[in-house]
Formats: sequence, structure tokens, C-alpha cells
Amino acid sequence: MKAKAETKSLILGTLAFTVAFAIWGLLAGLMPILKKELALTAQQASLLVALPVVLGSLGRIPVGILADRFGGKRIFSILLFAIALPAIALGFVHSYQGFLITALFLGIAGTSFAIGITFVSRWFPSEKQGTVLGIYGIGNIGQSIAVFGAPALALAIGLKGAVWAFAAFALIYAIYFATNAEDAEWKLPAKTLSQSMRIFLEKPMCWVLSLLYFQTFGGFVALSIYMPMLLKELFGLSPADAGLRTALFVVLATATRPLGGWLSDSFGGSKVIAISLFGLIPCGLLLASSDLGYFTVGALGAAFLVGLGNGGVFKLVPHYFPKDAGTVTGLVGAAGGMGGFFPPLVLGWCKDHMGSFNPGFYMLAVFAALCLITLYLTIIKPSRHELAREHKFSSV
Repeated sequence: MKAKAETKSLILGTLAFTVAFAIWGLLAGLMPILKKELALTAQQASLLVALPVVLGSLGRIPVGILADRFGGKRIFSILLFAIALPAIALGFVHSYQGFLITALFLGIAGTSFAIGITFVSRWFPSEKQGTVLGIYGIGNIGQSIAVFGAPALALAIGLKGAVWAFAAFALIYAIYFATNAEDAEWKLPAKTLSQSMRIFLEKPMCWVLSLLYFQTFGGFVALSIYMPMLLKELFGLSPADAGLRTALFVVLATATRPLGGWLSDSFGGSKVIAISLFGLIPCGLLLASSDLGYFTVGALGAAFLVGLGNGGVFKLVPHYFPKDAGTVTGLVGAAGGMGGFFPPLVLGWCKDHMGSFNPGFYMLAVFAALCLITLYLTIIKPSRHELAREHKFSSV
């Protein structure tokens, strides 16, 4: 009976995350159309697709604390109802300034990740956390639904009809989730806000995991929201073709996330993250190629690797913080979201002021190398010393 409840909760949480991410990715999917209609510069378009990431990222910290305190079901239900409102508002907006304001509130959908981690993880033991949270991460595919489905719907029924269709689906699933989901029994007492925030000051590992997620999930968000515009600008692809290729990027990154979790359960999260970061260095360089084939190899390679890395990071979160998963996930998730906010702005600035996106791709490779060094110094090297110490004592 418990196994059935666990599976049901995992499915419900994953679907809720998928719906929220589809709403979060609406503007990215519609950007090739909006950029032409509003006559936007690269930097203006970059800001518009990046703004939802801001609130979605920073909001993960308080939302994660709320989920820890009040339970994932209640907070997720409220969120699913709330995200339909800015999606509905998109149908009434016609100016760039109006889209900017709506984009900010659309970011509420991005806070969903921290809620789901609490909702799902409480149902499963620690030895299954990597695999289970990797499966939950499949909800990233909502981004793929948005970047491919939104422009296709806009061409068929108009932009207003497209965004309202997404809003209607969010409302329908909100009702279903609220009436069918259940929180796992949780015996630990709820913490006050000050107690929850104190962990950020007392545990430096919070910030290390945040940096790693800034790179892996940030790379996923940045490329997935900016890819449609990149493909159109660099290679002259149509919005539908660019959307399909971006959808494939998102599907691959999403599919490898459970693999990253499973490998982390088997071999350790730090090893999986190290492989991810090492591989991202050449991928960043390939993205700078003017050849569509090389660019595609770099993009798909990056998709595979960031998916692995995401699974690895969220094996380590409940490992280091079993009693504060939602709170720490809020911080780590916020860092990952902000990792998706800055790269589009950097790419847009590079294009407008330097005439090329390439310096931004070089920065991706350099930052991956810096994160790899940090991982080794803070997690891998200390873990080896700890194992050596244990072996020494066990041999005495």
C-alpha cells in the first residue's frame, strides 16, 4: 500500500512540475514570433526571456521554506492556480513594457521545483533519493512542451488562444492535484523562518551545491530559453524548426536527469557531476562554431551532460541536508535559476556590442572548469581523506 502511495505521489508531483515548467517557458517558445512582431533587439529579447527566471529563481527560497513548513500539497496546489493568471494576462498584452511586467509574474511558475522536491522526497528513503528526484526532474520537459507547442498553437489559433490554452491546462491540473495529492507523514517539527535561514550561514556546503547547480541547471535553462532565438539568428531557421530542435535539446537533458540520479545512487553524486563539468568544457567551445553540425553536437552534448549533472546535485542535497531538503533546495534551486538568467543577458550583450555570441559560449567553458576545480577541492578531495581515515582506523 505504501509503495502505491509513493508511486502515485511521484507521478502527481512530476506532472505538477511539468505543467509549471510549461507555463514558465511560454515566452521563450513564443520569442521568435514576438521578436519579429515587436521589432526587438537581441538584448531586449534576451531580457524578456530571462525575466521569468528572476522571480522563479529567487522565489524558490521562500517557497522551499513554506513547503518544508506547511507541506508540498498545499503550496503546490496554490502555485498551480496562481500561475494561470499571468498566462491569461499574456493574451491581453500588446506592448514590450507590458510583456516585461507579465514576464516577471510568469516567473512564479519557476518556484515549483523547490516545492516538488519536498513533496516527493519525503515519500522515499535516502538510498532512492537520486533516482526518485531524477525522475521528478523529468518535469523539465514542460519547457520542451512550451518551446515547441506554444509557437505551433500560436500559428494555428493565434497567440492569445495559445497562451490561454496553456492557462486552462494549468487550472485543470491544479484542481486535479489539489483533490488527489497527499503529503507523506513527517514527524520532524516545523522550523521558524529564522531557524530555516540560519542553515545558509552555518553550512557552507549549501553554497557549494548552489554553485554546481548554477552551472548545470543554469546551463539547461539558459540554452533552452535562448536556443530558439539562437537558431534563428545564427542559422536562419524558421520558428517551428527552431522550436523542434530546442524541444529535442530539452527532451535529451530531461531524459538524462534520471540517469544522472541513478548513476549517483550507484557511484556517488560527486563523480557524476565531475563528468558533467569536464564534458561541458569542449561543448561550450563547439557551440561557438558557425557550422550547424558542430553547433548541434555541442548543444546535444551539453544537454546530455547538464542532465547528468542535475541528477548528481540533487543526490547530494538530501545526503547533506536530510532534514532541510526543501529549504536547501530553495537556495540551490534559486542559484540554478539565476544561472539561467545571466547567460541570455550576456549572450545578448555580446551580440549587440561585440557582433558575436561566441564570447558568451567561451565563458560557459571557462565557468565549467572553475566549477570542476571547486567540486574537487570541497567535496571530492575531503571525501577521499575521510575514506582514507576510516580505512586507517578499521585496519588498526
